[in-house]
Amino acid sequence: MSTPPLASGPEGPHALRPLLDTVLEALDTGARARGGPLPAGGPQAVAARTREAVGDVLPDLGDPHAVRTLVHAFAATAADPAHPLCAAHLHCPPLAVAAAADLAASALNPSMDSWDQAPGASELERLVAAALAQEVHPDGTPDALVTTGGTESNQLALLLAREAHGGSVRLVCGANAHHSLPRAAWLLGLPEPAVVAAPGGTLDPDTLDAALARLSGPLLVAATAGTTDAGLIDPLPEIAARCAAHGARLHIDAAYGGGLLFSDRHRTRLTGLDAADTVTLDLHKLGWQPVAAGLLAVRDSRDLTALRQRADYLNADDDTEAGLPDLLGRSLRTTRRPDILKLAVTLKTLGRSGLGALVDQVCAHARQFAALVDTHPDFELHAPPVISTVLFRPAGATDTTVAAVRRALLTDGSAVLGRARLDGRLWLKTTLLNPATGPDDLAALLHLAAASRATLVEGHTPR
Repeated sequence: MSTPPLASGPEGPHALRPLLDTVLEALDTGARARGGPLPAGGPQAVAARTREAVGDVLPDLGDPHAVRTLVHAFAATAADPAHPLCAAHLHCPPLAVAAAADLAASALNPSMDSWDQAPGASELERLVAAALAQEVHPDGTPDALVTTGGTESNQLALLLAREAHGGSVRLVCGANAHHSLPRAAWLLGLPEPAVVAAPGGTLDPDTLDAALARLSGPLLVAATAGTTDAGLIDPLPEIAARCAAHGARLHIDAAYGGGLLFSDRHRTRLTGLDAADTVTLDLHKLGWQPVAAGLLAVRDSRDLTALRQRADYLNADDDTEAGLPDLLGRSLRTTRRPDILKLAVTLKTLGRSGLGALVDQVCAHARQFAALVDTHPDFELHAPPVISTVLFRPAGATDTTVAAVRRALLTDGSAVLGRARLDGRLWLKTTLLNPATGPDDLAALLHLAAASRATLVEGHTPR
């Protein structure tokens, strides 16, 4: 058997070209076989189709057609975030230019844990991270670390707060905070978080003020700019003022809402963001990047010294003194992909105006969908959207019916809606991250939800 071709090296591009043709064709045929935003049949049917396509996972003899077979099956059984009726989660359709850049990153396979594995990539990461940190913190000495997403960024924020306070800090967060924050406190062995009421889905500054006055010891307040349930933004300036008054450190989880920074129209919703010591960003949400594309921005780059580590084979002292950049303190991970390339290509290709236009489009789609819901006699709107998430439910329906409507749409593969529990009730959730979604798509989404409810409960055609 001859040696299989490699993705990089002098012959790499020639070896990849026919494989790319195969992959692109299989993506196309797989999507056509799926026929909608989600494969029909539910978990058991999808699992059976996947098992049939895979067959023997590790056969004695390899199959030269495995790429075509498995990519076709992968596409045929995927939830496609680029389909306008796939609107459940903070799961964006990636830009083609970003996916293309990601191919180059995979082919060259730099590892971002030492300069000699990623010479140019290490400088690219420094430049892009610094530019994005400056977007969040225009003043001071900001920096940013590349992460796998909001969960890792939030964990890093708690770690840096702990180290800044000499080894212990207590998390104070709203009941609306992302689950990764209390989990990070648990992972880091921190005290039980103090959870503050979040009436209406946002952290209440006066209740926070009372909590901070009552609690002792070093405190880290975590606010949210874009909740996962409704896309709500905490009152950031008021929260920052309370933190300053009580000497508490501030972290803002802007994994969802951070992308508003690119929009001249919407960035004012993030007023107060720059007051945070640390900020979580996820550009695989409102940044249209393939997963993963997270960052943690810090206001004071000196905070990052807590992450410094030494491993002689990666950052020996004499190498560092000789001028080789030290990358080991740029992450909790050792081996990590050069995710910065797709970010750099996207930022350079679209610019601020291009990314801002995408943000404006999905926010406009959310307002349009909310208006459709609000004027529909068979539905109830939770509230006008803040970013691009809309919560709604069939009027007069029980929570059981709301859940059944969603599952019915998932099972027949016609639409992907999320769910959120807010104000004591269960809501259907649309998270509109596809800039190409049109008015007819929004109307179709609402019609499918109405038809599903009618089939389940009333047995008639919806109005």
